[in-house]
Amino acid sequence: MNDKKLSDEECLRDMRHIQDTLYVISGKWKLPIIMSINNGNNRFREISRSIPKITLRMLSKELKELEINKLITRTVSEDSSILITYKLTAYSQTLAPLIEEMKNWGRNHKAMITEKKT
Repeated sequence: MNDKKLSDEECLRDMRHIQDTLYVISGKWKLPIIMSINNGNNRFREISRSIPKITLRMLSKELKELEINKLITRTVSEDSSILITYKLTAYSQTLAPLIEEMKNWGRNHKAMITEKKT
Protein backbone atom coordinates (compact mmCIF):
# COMPACT_ATOMS: atom_id res chain seq x y z
CA MET A 1 0.00 0.00 0.00
CA ASN A 2 1.14 3.51 -0.64
CA ASP A 3 0.05 7.08 -0.06
CA LYS A 4 -1.12 7.56 -3.64
CA LYS A 5 -4.88 8.00 -3.86
CA LEU A 6 -6.40 5.86 -6.60
CA SER A 7 -9.58 6.53 -8.48
CA ASP A 8 -12.48 4.31 -7.48
CA GLU A 9 -12.10 2.42 -10.76
CA GLU A 10 -8.39 1.81 -10.17
CA CYS A 11 -9.05 0.72 -6.60
CA LEU A 12 -11.72 -1.76 -7.74
CA ARG A 13 -9.38 -3.10 -10.43
CA ASP A 14 -6.64 -3.61 -7.86
CA MET A 15 -9.09 -5.33 -5.50
CA ARG A 16 -10.09 -7.74 -8.28
CA HIS A 17 -6.43 -8.59 -8.92
CA ILE A 18 -5.89 -9.26 -5.21
CA GLN A 19 -9.07 -11.36 -5.05
CA ASP A 20 -7.86 -13.38 -8.06
CA THR A 21 -4.54 -14.00 -6.31
CA LEU A 22 -6.23 -15.02 -3.08
CA TYR A 23 -8.56 -17.37 -4.97
CA VAL A 24 -5.57 -19.24 -6.39
CA ILE A 25 -3.37 -19.42 -3.27
CA SER A 26 -5.86 -19.09 -0.43
CA GLY A 27 -6.51 -21.70 2.17
CA LYS A 28 -4.42 -23.46 4.70
CA TRP A 29 -2.69 -25.92 2.39
CA LYS A 30 -1.81 -24.55 -1.06
CA LEU A 31 1.36 -22.68 -0.12
CA PRO A 32 2.64 -25.48 2.14
CA ILE A 33 2.09 -27.92 -0.76
CA ILE A 34 4.02 -25.65 -3.13
CA MET A 35 6.81 -25.31 -0.56
CA SER A 36 6.90 -29.09 -0.03
CA ILE A 37 7.18 -29.82 -3.76
CA ASN A 38 9.83 -27.11 -4.06
CA ASN A 39 11.73 -28.88 -1.27
CA GLY A 40 11.92 -32.10 -3.31
CA ASN A 41 8.79 -33.96 -2.23
CA ASN A 42 7.41 -35.01 -5.62
CA ARG A 43 5.22 -38.01 -4.82
CA PHE A 44 1.81 -37.92 -3.16
CA ARG A 45 2.93 -39.75 0.00
CA GLU A 46 6.08 -37.67 0.31
CA ILE A 47 4.03 -34.49 0.13
CA SER A 48 1.45 -35.78 2.62
CA ARG A 49 4.13 -36.83 5.11
CA SER A 50 5.90 -33.49 4.86
CA ILE A 51 2.81 -31.44 5.80
CA PRO A 52 1.52 -32.16 9.30
CA LYS A 53 -2.24 -32.62 9.70
CA ILE A 54 -3.20 -32.51 6.01
CA THR A 55 -5.67 -35.24 5.10
CA LEU A 56 -5.16 -37.35 1.99
CA ARG A 57 -8.50 -36.17 0.65
CA MET A 58 -7.57 -32.51 1.13
CA LEU A 59 -4.15 -33.03 -0.43
CA SER A 60 -5.75 -34.64 -3.48
CA LYS A 61 -8.23 -31.76 -3.83
CA GLU A 62 -5.56 -29.09 -3.47
CA LEU A 63 -3.18 -30.79 -5.92
CA LYS A 64 -5.96 -30.84 -8.52
CA GLU A 65 -6.63 -27.13 -7.98
CA LEU A 66 -2.94 -26.27 -8.22
CA GLU A 67 -2.75 -28.24 -11.47
CA ILE A 68 -5.83 -26.47 -12.88
CA ASN A 69 -4.17 -23.14 -12.09
CA LYS A 70 -0.98 -24.27 -13.84
CA LEU A 71 1.20 -24.06 -10.73
CA ILE A 72 2.12 -27.76 -10.77
CA THR A 73 2.23 -30.56 -13.31
CA ARG A 74 1.19 -34.14 -12.65
CA THR A 75 3.12 -36.80 -14.55
CA VAL A 76 2.07 -40.44 -14.76
CA SER A 77 4.86 -42.88 -15.59
CA GLU A 78 3.82 -46.43 -16.40
CA ASP A 79 7.12 -48.28 -16.38
CA SER A 80 6.93 -51.39 -14.20
CA SER A 81 4.35 -49.80 -11.92
CA ILE A 82 2.35 -46.62 -12.09
CA LEU A 83 4.34 -43.73 -10.68
CA ILE A 84 2.77 -40.29 -10.26
CA THR A 85 4.99 -37.29 -9.63
CA TYR A 86 4.26 -33.62 -9.11
CA LYS A 87 6.54 -30.78 -10.15
CA LEU A 88 6.34 -27.03 -9.96
CA THR A 89 5.86 -25.24 -13.25
CA ALA A 90 8.03 -22.36 -14.37
CA TYR A 91 4.93 -20.21 -13.87
CA SER A 92 4.78 -21.17 -10.19
CA GLN A 93 8.15 -19.48 -9.71
CA THR A 94 6.38 -16.14 -10.16
CA LEU A 95 5.01 -16.76 -6.65
CA ALA A 96 8.51 -16.86 -5.10
CA PRO A 97 8.70 -13.13 -4.22
CA LEU A 98 5.17 -13.22 -2.80
CA ILE A 99 5.93 -16.30 -0.67
CA GLU A 100 9.16 -14.70 0.57
CA GLU A 101 7.32 -11.51 1.55
CA MET A 102 4.60 -13.54 3.28
CA LYS A 103 7.25 -15.43 5.30
CA ASN A 104 8.88 -12.15 6.32
CA TRP A 105 5.56 -10.55 7.22
CA GLY A 106 4.50 -13.61 9.24
CA ARG A 107 7.79 -13.66 11.15
CA ASN A 108 7.59 -9.93 11.89
CA HIS A 109 3.92 -10.09 12.81
CA LYS A 110 4.48 -12.95 15.24
CA ALA A 111 7.35 -11.04 16.85
CA MET A 112 5.22 -7.91 17.17
CA ILE A 113 2.28 -9.79 18.70
CA THR A 114 4.54 -11.74 21.07
CA GLU A 115 6.32 -8.55 22.09
CA LYS A 116 3.05 -6.85 23.04
CA LYS A 117 1.98 -9.75 25.27
CA THR A 118 5.12 -9.57 27.41
